[in-house]
Amino acid sequence: MSSGWTRRQLMQTLVTGGLAASLAPLAMAQEAAQVEEAKLPEFLLELHNTHTNETASTLIRRGAELDPTALALFRNVLRDHRNGESHDMDVRLYDQLHSLALAAHCDARFEIISGYRSPESNDAMSSRPGSGVAKKSLHMQGRALDVRLKGCPCSDLRDLALAAKQGGVGYYQRSDFVHIDTGPFRTWVG
Repeated sequence: MSSGWTRRQLMQTLVTGGLAASLAPLAMAQEAAQVEEAKLPEFLLELHNTHTNETASTLIRRGAELDPTALALFRNVLRDHRNGESHDMDVRLYDQLHSLALAAHCDARFEIISGYRSPESNDAMSSRPGSGVAKKSLHMQGRALDVRLKGCPCSDLRDLALAAKQGGVGYYQRSDFVHIDTGPFRTWVG
């Protein structure tokens, strides 16, 4: 046998080299994602439940990481005030709240009119004529909030949410709150 490479050595080198070359763009993309994550802001949210009079104010995000203690605090404050049931909330709601507060040039201090709603509570509410409560409300999935932003008129908050197009936006002028959710973009007046 000659002192040259064997077919097996050549194939291993080609495969390994090809793999390294194909992984280089992936490594660069991962590094770019880490840089982008580092640019994500830390932000504080304050949620005040108008029915239970409980408030949670905490730093929720550090870059891409959500603080599990903050999530647990918010899960409790956003529970169904009618029966005490709680549910994990879609974390995109917190990002929406933060974005809305930034756009309104206000501190992220929100009054919560409704967070999680158990199926039993939702059924009771939606069965009342003229309630405006959807039978398949995203509140039951932890994907919707009815809110007010301190220091921002609800009509302005509605306009900011409509401009963001991050999910459903309902405006309840008579009750003075805005519904936001993480479903498809749609809008209504209640």
